[in-house]
Amino acid sequence: MVVLIRGGSLKAGPAIVAILFGFFLASTNIAPSVQRFLNSLAETINQISF
Repeated sequence: MVVLIRGGSLKAGPAIVAILFGFFLASTNIAPSVQRFLNSLAETINQISF
């Protein structure tokens, strides 16, 4: 996110909203499901050989 802000692709206001939404999401019951999805996605990307 820092790279997007510094590059001008993302303004400070939407970045703050995204961060706050992340904290809100982390405190809900859906957080473990999101974590499992992101782990699965990372493993899938890691298995791709170029």
